[in-house]
Amino acid sequence: MELGKLFESGRIGGMEVKNRTVMAPMASRLNDESGAVTQRFIDFYVERAKGGTGLIIIENTCVDWPLGKAGDFPVRLDSDSFIHGFNDLAEAVHPYGAKLATQLQHVGRQTTTSATEGLQPVTSSVLTSYRGTTARELTIPEIKEIVEKFADAGRRTKAAGFDAVEIHGAHGYLPTQFMSPVMNARTDMYGGGLENRMRFPLEIVARVREEVGPDFPIIYRFSVDEHVPGGVDLEEGKRIARRLEEAGVDAIDVSAGLQASRYWIFPTMAMPRGCNVYLAEGIKEVVDIPVIVVGRINDPILAEEILHAGKADFVALGRQLLADPFFVEKAARGASEDIRPCIACNECITRLMRHWRVGCSVNPKVGKEREYQLKPAEESKKILIAGGGPAGMEAARVATLRGHEVTLCEKGPELGGQLLLASAPSFKKEIDGYVKYLVRQLDKVGVRVELGKEVTRDLVEHLKPDAVVVATGANPLNPTIAGAERKEVVTAEAVLAGEAKVGKAAVVAGGGRLGVEIAYQLSQRGTSVTLVEMTDEIGADLELSEKMYFLEQLQLAGTCILTNRKIQAVTEEGVEVVDRDWQVELIPTDTVVLALGARSSDTLVKDLRDIDVPVYAIGDCVEPRTIYEAVHEGDRVGRLL
Repeated sequence: MELGKLFESGRIGGMEVKNRTVMAPMASRLNDESGAVTQRFIDFYVERAKGGTGLIIIENTCVDWPLGKAGDFPVRLDSDSFIHGFNDLAEAVHPYGAKLATQLQHVGRQTTTSATEGLQPVTSSVLTSYRGTTARELTIPEIKEIVEKFADAGRRTKAAGFDAVEIHGAHGYLPTQFMSPVMNARTDMYGGGLENRMRFPLEIVARVREEVGPDFPIIYRFSVDEHVPGGVDLEEGKRIARRLEEAGVDAIDVSAGLQASRYWIFPTMAMPRGCNVYLAEGIKEVVDIPVIVVGRINDPILAEEILHAGKADFVALGRQLLADPFFVEKAARGASEDIRPCIACNECITRLMRHWRVGCSVNPKVGKEREYQLKPAEESKKILIAGGGPAGMEAARVATLRGHEVTLCEKGPELGGQLLLASAPSFKKEIDGYVKYLVRQLDKVGVRVELGKEVTRDLVEHLKPDAVVVATGANPLNPTIAGAERKEVVTAEAVLAGEAKVGKAAVVAGGGRLGVEIAYQLSQRGTSVTLVEMTDEIGADLELSEKMYFLEQLQLAGTCILTNRKIQAVTEEGVEVVDRDWQVELIPTDTVVLALGARSSDTLVKDLRDIDVPVYAIGDCVEPRTIYEAVHEGDRVGRLL
């Protein structure tokens, strides 16, 4: 499909954007702890500008420090002393033709006293706050003060040399806390009907407009459907959009969800691509200003189809521009097959929730754009890599790019390793796309790949490589269970590979990621599933959005979830589980699916322990973990060799 619409210029107010792509605002923690712009912060955005993005909306920018800040240390623009850092960013980005906008934010109740440095969070009306902290209701004079803080930050945005400003009115933050009927219980001029609930955000828009002037674009982002009972839905979202247009907003940035429905904020792999497009289409029906849409858009053809059909005027790329900052440039030159796809694993979100800096499972360079420029090896070496999973393939790709002669041996019939099974469920096809991307890149850079060939000590001694990289992955963990030898007991891996059939009723042993995903897959097929977990938590290793999504879907499917239980035996009658009080319960079933994790496949590492060749072990053969560790360790060893 020709990508004509995607690369057509567009206008937002008085600003001309060179194409129809927008970098969606995403927290990074690449600024410093005071909230100031750093060189690493600048490098991160410059990389996306180099990659051809039309408009970059930088991450949530605090207007009221510390009361309104999101997390530990967001970037801030609550004082003139931060203008120079923003100007450094603008001057670095603009030479690449990208336009630049801030996203002004006040979190309101959606914070903790740790983040607010001991101050009690504030909100529209007295409600239980984020993580159990009670927020206090803002007085009218305080509301007016916060409006002025937004206006001042808008003025500073323009003074810094930016091209536009976005007001963050989505995802449950302070403007939402006034606008949403589920968050606003006020009885004064700021509560009640929609006009009163919109008074606070409209006052922000009006005062920002006064500060930035008539020609400086103002974008407003809000959750067109909050996906919670009693919250804003598409029909009310249309009324909100019309009112924002009347107030002088130059574009609507369509998003969805609140923290109670956060998988709409950070759509999971199991959700469809372009999941918010129908909302943007609805808003397009009632406004004449441009509409931006975000949500699982990671393919140029999908982006073109959205634009060509008139469902939105601009497409916002979030996590996809973490995975590949050159998405736009590659699509423009007809090299879409070289785009590193976002797999919607939400590792980027997980890292932020842990108070770490942003990262990406498939792109180790995120946040390290300057340091991770590939440098040619001082000496070309012969490298032998054992294992064609993500760790081995990434190591081979990077080492070859640096000038080494690389041979990758995979004992199986195809490349992909554990990702072949991981991509088997219909809701995880993004992983299959990533495997195909890696395979194509190995071919393009010239890695010698030998399938059906296992690396052994004898082979290493015969080939005499300069270094060996062991990336042999992991094997299923099958603990001793009485009756586990019965034919109705199968592994999750066998189910994923299509080697084992599951009856009408199944007990899934293990409530981690693998068990939850298997239970979800089986339940979607109509299988009656019981999920058994030894600990008190299901999905402990899932990102919160994924966990919420899967648990909700399992509940809708009628899945029985048993925690603090252990399977002690499989009998003709069914599965015996025992709780912490040693009470035994029998669960009738047709099939038992073991999803109990994995054990590292480190035999080759041990066999090569005393060989006179440097040996590097990476990925799951060191310890079973996630795709993030596999890819990053592959990248790291490729740079070290």
